[in-house]
Amino acid sequence: MLFAIEEINNSTDLLPGISLGYKLFDTCGSIARSVRVALALANGNEAEFVQSETPCTRPAQVQAVIGETSSSPCMAIATVIGPFHIPLISHFATCACLSDKTKYPSFLRTIPSDYYQSRALAQLVKHFGWTWVGAIRTNDDYGNNGMATFTETAQQLGICLEYSVSFFRTDPPDKLQKIIDIIKASTSRVIVTFLSHMDLDVLMYKLSYYNLTGYQWVGSEGWIFDSQTAEMDQHHILDGAIGLAIPKAHVSGMREFILDVKPLNTSGNDMLKEFWEALFSCKFNQSKSSAENQRECTGHEDLSGLQHSFTDMSLMPIFNNVYKGVYAVAHALHNILGCNETCNYKVQLDPFTILQHIRKINFKTKQGHDVYFNENGDPPAKYEIINWQPGENGIVEFVTVGLYDASLPPDKQLSLQNKSLIWTQSLKQVPVSICNEKCPPGTRKVLQKGKPVCCYDCIRCAEGEISNITDSITCVKCPPEFWSNERRDACVKKEAEFLSYEEMMGALLTAASLFGTCMTAVVAFIFFRYRKTPIVRANNSELSFLLLFSLTLCFLCSLTFIGRPSEWSCMLRHTTFGITFVLCISCVLGKTMVVLMAFRASLPGSNVMKWFGPTQQRLSVLVFTLIQLLICILWLTISPPFPFKNFKVTKDKIIFECALGSTLGFWAVLGYIGVLATFCFILAFLARKLPDNFNEAKFITFSMLIFCAVWITFIPAYVSSPGKFSVAVEIFAILASSFGLLICIFIPKCYIILLRPEKNTKKNMMGKGGPKTF
Repeated sequence: MLFAIEEINNSTDLLPGISLGYKLFDTCGSIARSVRVALALANGNEAEFVQSETPCTRPAQVQAVIGETSSSPCMAIATVIGPFHIPLISHFATCACLSDKTKYPSFLRTIPSDYYQSRALAQLVKHFGWTWVGAIRTNDDYGNNGMATFTETAQQLGICLEYSVSFFRTDPPDKLQKIIDIIKASTSRVIVTFLSHMDLDVLMYKLSYYNLTGYQWVGSEGWIFDSQTAEMDQHHILDGAIGLAIPKAHVSGMREFILDVKPLNTSGNDMLKEFWEALFSCKFNQSKSSAENQRECTGHEDLSGLQHSFTDMSLMPIFNNVYKGVYAVAHALHNILGCNETCNYKVQLDPFTILQHIRKINFKTKQGHDVYFNENGDPPAKYEIINWQPGENGIVEFVTVGLYDASLPPDKQLSLQNKSLIWTQSLKQVPVSICNEKCPPGTRKVLQKGKPVCCYDCIRCAEGEISNITDSITCVKCPPEFWSNERRDACVKKEAEFLSYEEMMGALLTAASLFGTCMTAVVAFIFFRYRKTPIVRANNSELSFLLLFSLTLCFLCSLTFIGRPSEWSCMLRHTTFGITFVLCISCVLGKTMVVLMAFRASLPGSNVMKWFGPTQQRLSVLVFTLIQLLICILWLTISPPFPFKNFKVTKDKIIFECALGSTLGFWAVLGYIGVLATFCFILAFLARKLPDNFNEAKFITFSMLIFCAVWITFIPAYVSSPGKFSVAVEIFAILASSFGLLICIFIPKCYIILLRPEKNTKKNMMGKGGPKTF
């Protein structure tokens, strides 16, 4: 501050002909002393301002206050002098609460608010993937407000605090011991701190006693670039620490000015003399009776050869903030007084006017630093990211490894040079500090009861669900045509299931169908070969050939049920099946009626065969079949069967099947077949005890019994069978009933034709005691 005032007073460009006066007050970090001094200044007391050469020529009224260093004293001072509109410009008070202009209307600062620092620290922690951290803060406004903002931002970024404790350097030892115990019991390896360097020194002493090393420390600007703290860390507790610092700055002439300070030449400054005595371990004006064995200070000791933070300029960033604060006041006065080559001395100065002008100033220092304040009295927020790295002779070096600029877009605010970082215990790899290992793809996070959101269990995704990112909070359901793979990290296309020719069941059913077709063809060939024999000609050979033809179609229609369903195959399979079976049953029904009519015709005086001759038999078959054809046409017109992908039967497969369209149509087709089969069975059953030469009714009865039994059992089996098995059940029912009709009706006749030809005679057919073979 003295350097800046002297520079301004010697300047011909800024406040020409005007000298700034000052007075120094030491609050010793005490809020009570801060309030006392503030009240004195506001009342006009303690206003004996001093300058280096000549006394003030104008009344010594306070126009502005530079300071204080800490946030809590600043709050106290700003509360007292705020109503008087006296500007208070702090160089190191960072509490975000001081930006509240309703409470602190006259407060400004040249250091960024912790509003930005807290968020920057949270982003820094997030950048390195630390989601499980501990937090320690100073129990004052600086620590409590800064940590509150950090905690809020950390929660938004998914960072959890395992513990958050506070203390003050004057707290009793047992409180510090509790903090040590908490750190020792914790599982987090990163500790975020909002501490002043004085509080950290007290904590570090306790940590050194227990040799608590290996923790990654993340610090605020309160201690991260403090060289005295680094010198005191003999046990390497803070090795590899990383944090935010005020950007490095250089004020030309500052070092030379400080090294040129001579306490004997500075009148009225007892504080400098006291500092000089501590610096060189000597005493001014030591009395002879003094028992202390210390040399006497001359005031001409050489500062340049001294290794001390006062001379190595490690505090230059803070010096620069003070420098900018003094210049801000000077520029405001320059504007108010309308200075050009000279200033207007007649302008009446008052603190409120000065405060208004300070808020509006915008200038560059001689180093090129921009100085201005936003509506909250804060400067632009820029920080350097500092990493403690071991240097030569074990001296810690504060290495700049990145920058944070709050004025940039959110994704560009933080820039880091990860390769140049050194971590705790000189590690090259980023330390890990998480409550749980990350959940791999294929799992989802489930919070552990009673613990923060960062502590969770990894639960495997359910079947049909996946997660393809790390730490997924939900599992996503696969689309209907897809299913989760074994690892549950990708959806794979479901296997299409339908009764195909390639699989064993499809091949066997195809073989059975072709075998039935060939068997029917052989029987038809035999019947055609022996078509003039009595056994073939008996009971309308025309119906027999039509029945064989319909049985061939029945065997072949089962093939339409095998293979991938398509629009045409779905419509064809049920309609073909319905029509061919009705044709088949109609033929059997015709043969049954022929048996009954033939018996009636054998009775004396009966001419019933005249009413049920070949023409009537053909007509009955045609009518019965046309009825089924009409049902099928109506079914196909109103709501035909269609290919359908069934996702409900099995989870991991798509069942390709034919939806019935109209369920009523399907059961109408099946019901009509059932009605004809039942009617045929009843007629055949009634004719089973007719004389021997009309004994074919017994074989029709037996074939119809098999037919009805197959289709009665088909209904529950079809309804309960899943997927392709329902198709297999339907095919089996078709083949079984077809084989039943073929074997029961035609095989006995083939037996006589081929193996017992002597019985295939008209005499045998007409005889009363003929064999019971047909």
